[in-house]
Order: sequence, then structure tokens, then C-alpha cells
Amino acid sequence: MSEKGGAMQPEVASSGNSSHDNDATRDATGEVILPKRWMYKRLKLGPLKLSWYASPSWQLTIVSFVCFMCPGMYNALSGMGGGGQIDATAANDAAVALYSTFAVVGFFAGTFTNRLGVRTALCFGGMGYSIYVASFLSYNHNQNYGFCVFAGALLGVCAGLLWCAQGAIMMSYPSEDSKGRFIAWFWMIFNLGAVIGGLIPLGQNINQRGNKPVTDGTYIGFLILTLIGASLAWCLVNAKDVIREDGSKIILMKNPTWKTEILGLWEVFRSDTYILLLFPMFFASNWFYTYHFNDVNLAKFNTRTRALNSVLYYIMQIAGAFTFGHALDTTYFRRTIRAKAAWVALIVLTFSIWGGGYAFQKTYTRAMVTAGEDTPDDPTDDFIKFDWTDNGYIGPMFLYMFYGFYDAAWQTVVYWYMGALTNNGRKLANFAGFYKGIQSGAAAINWRLDNLGTSYWSMFGSAWGVLAGSLLFAAPVIFLKIRDHIPVEDDLKYTDETIRDVAPKGPRTEHEKTVA
Repeated sequence: MSEKGGAMQPEVASSGNSSHDNDATRDATGEVILPKRWMYKRLKLGPLKLSWYASPSWQLTIVSFVCFMCPGMYNALSGMGGGGQIDATAANDAAVALYSTFAVVGFFAGTFTNRLGVRTALCFGGMGYSIYVASFLSYNHNQNYGFCVFAGALLGVCAGLLWCAQGAIMMSYPSEDSKGRFIAWFWMIFNLGAVIGGLIPLGQNINQRGNKPVTDGTYIGFLILTLIGASLAWCLVNAKDVIREDGSKIILMKNPTWKTEILGLWEVFRSDTYILLLFPMFFASNWFYTYHFNDVNLAKFNTRTRALNSVLYYIMQIAGAFTFGHALDTTYFRRTIRAKAAWVALIVLTFSIWGGGYAFQKTYTRAMVTAGEDTPDDPTDDFIKFDWTDNGYIGPMFLYMFYGFYDAAWQTVVYWYMGALTNNGRKLANFAGFYKGIQSGAAAINWRLDNLGTSYWSMFGSAWGVLAGSLLFAAPVIFLKIRDHIPVEDDLKYTDETIRDVAPKGPRTEHEKTVA
């Protein structure tokens, strides 16, 4: 289906002549005719007729599987706490290095991604995940702390570009009425990677009731998958070749240079100053991971139960993304109403789920968990960690699952808010860079706080407080800046494109005639 004049019309995507080899045309009836190049041929899967390769849906699918195999494996490893190790020091310091470089590179990543292109950014980004996994494989044998920290710092540089490119594709490629579903489907495929990745250590440690590092096989499996994911990025087409179902193209700079993209960063702040009010939500979006992974999962559960918890956490991420992504695209309510409803839903979830976390946190402290660390040869004072066979496990299990649901809800809504503010791919690359840079700065701070032995109560309270407070800061943008529809002339500002560059060639609509 395609969106034309605000209504959903049957799509027509047959081959035909074109005035340019990557421009769609419209015939006298307004039907869209695609170019004859291979990437615009409809794909068939048995009786099913799928979209063409250079369509937003296929491009999103490719990006999703890149993230399935790269960040997805990283999440599976991190979700177990300590990078799969017993002592979290190396993983924590690597995370501090990672998010410190990520914060700097990520904030400016829109400039690099717009100039280099999404394929280069994604492939370079994926390689960083492979090196990071390899550092922990090495650590299993030689305790090479320096390699882990270096790999974390390098991954921060790589991940800044990968996530900026991913965010730009996810928010700018779909039409306005399908952004929620695109975000949901990306988040679901991406987190399926963490689910499958979590099944690897679960299977290898299923009979291990103790608390030991994950095996070499786990790291080797993750390493192979991250290498495949980085290579998969080269299967993407150039953004200028992507054509939507209605024949329109992505709004970009036709001739980007380093100068135009550096100036573009300044233009975003000048024209969209309101984005500053969303920065607290960006900051909050990664703040709670340290608490989830290290201060709940690593602190309270043994190795095999940590692996199970991680799998359940990411399964609930899939459920949360599906629920919120599809609800945000519902046609029963205007977009402005949906934006406000999502804000209310986040408030309700913040106080209900984290309220349950408050009750759980009262059952243990950091002092209790670390009591036996100074006497490793005397197990009598060791903290006994939960196994899934123990009485009382079910309640904490469900709490951890709802933490995963909450994470996906938060990320999906924040991405949707950014996508609802503009359809300009150049601007959205900068928005995605701001988002990943700021959230990474927050993560660097929190991983460091955890490594310094900050009390679990402080870690919990700061996460809850930051989440709740950021919703108040974001309210003016959500209630006043999000519109039901963004005119194409607004999206074309601060680019060198015109409506003729992004609309199908041929007979124009009355609206296009008035703004061309």
C-alpha cells in the first residue's frame, strides 16, 4: 500500500521507462512506475510478491540483521553481567571507555554518516563489535585487561557511526504513517539477536549451578556472528536509490561535503532548538542498563540463571517494541493524540515497574553481595545467588522481564518522537547522533559509578529519578511541537533538494504544483 493525498491507495510498482535510472515516474492516472534497474524488480517468494530490493522495508530488514548480529551479540554478552565474567571490573572499565568515546563520536556522527554514507558507517561500526568480543575471548586465557579496555574504546567509535546510520534509516526511510511499525520491526529483529545470543551461554551452562565465566565456545560463536553482520552492511543500496511505495525518495543532500555537513549540525541547533528538551530522555535511555545487568542480574543470580534472565529480558523487548510500535501507528487517533498517549503510558510504566523494583531492591545490598570477595578460599561467607530452581525465583524473574519490556517501550517511543518531528534524512541522522551520543555519555558515567562500588540503592534511585524527570522536560516538545503531518516544503529546508528531486516524475499533484 502507498500513501497518496493522505489516503491509502493500492500500490503499483511495475517496470517502465524513466527519465533517470533511479527515478520513479507517474503515468496519467497517477500510478507509480519504477525504473528498470535490478533493484526495483519485485521479489517473489513462492506465491508472495514482495517489495523491490531498494524499498525502505528491505533496507530496514538488512540493517536489522546487521544489528541482530553485532549489537545483538554485544547485548547478549552484556545482559549476563560482567561481559560473561565473574569479576565485572574489566567489563565495567571497557564499558566506561566504550561509552566515553561513543558519547563524543556519537554526538557528531550525523556529520560523518551524511558524508560517508550508511553502508560505510554500518560496516565500519560492525567491525568494532568483533574486536570487542575477541578481547573477552582473549581475557578468558590471559586476563588481558588492557585489550578489553582498548576494544571498548574502539567499539565506542565504531558504534557511534553504526547507530547513527541505523537511526537515520529507521526514521527517515518509512512514510509518516509507518514509522512506528518500522521502529518496532527493527527493535524486534535486533533483540532477537540478543535472544539467540543468550541461548548460546544458556545451553552451554545449563547444568552449571555455580558461578563461572562463560566458555570459549560462547565467545567464538559471538565473534563469527559479528563478522557476518559487519559484512552484511555492504548489501545496502545507496540512500539516494531508495524509493518508497508512493514513488517518493529520501530527503538528503545531493552533493554533501564536509563543510555542508559540519554546518548542518549547527543548522539543526538553530532551527530545532526544542530538541534540547528531549536530551534528558536521551540521557535516561541508557542510564538504567548498568543497574539491570550488573546490580540485578549479576548481583543476584548464578551463571545459568543469568543467561536465562537475559533471554527472557530480550524476549520482552520484542513484545514491548511490537506493542508500542504498532500502537503508535494506529489510524484511530491523530498523531498528536498518540504522542500524548505514549507520554502518559511511559509515566504509568515508570512508576509501576520501577515501583516493583523498589520492593525487590529492599531484599539485598552491595555489602551483602560482596561480603565474601576478600576471602576467596573461604566460601562460608559467600553470598548465595539465586538459581531458577530456588523458591522465590519467579517474582524476580517477572520483574526482570518487565524491565526488558520497559526498555523497548522507552526506546521505541523516543525514536518515534524524533521521527514525528521531521522526515528529513539529513536532519534525522543528526538527531540519531545526538541521541546515541548523549545516552552513551550517561552510560559511561553509570558504568564508572558501578565500578566505584556505588550502593545499589543509589544506582536504583538515580535510574528511577532520571527516567521520571526526563518525561517532564520532554512534555513541551511532545505537546506543542509534534504535528499530525509535516509539509514536504518544511522537510526540504536546509538541503539542496527540491520537490522535483524527491517526488516521482510525471504528472504532479496540485499540492506539488503549489510548492515546487
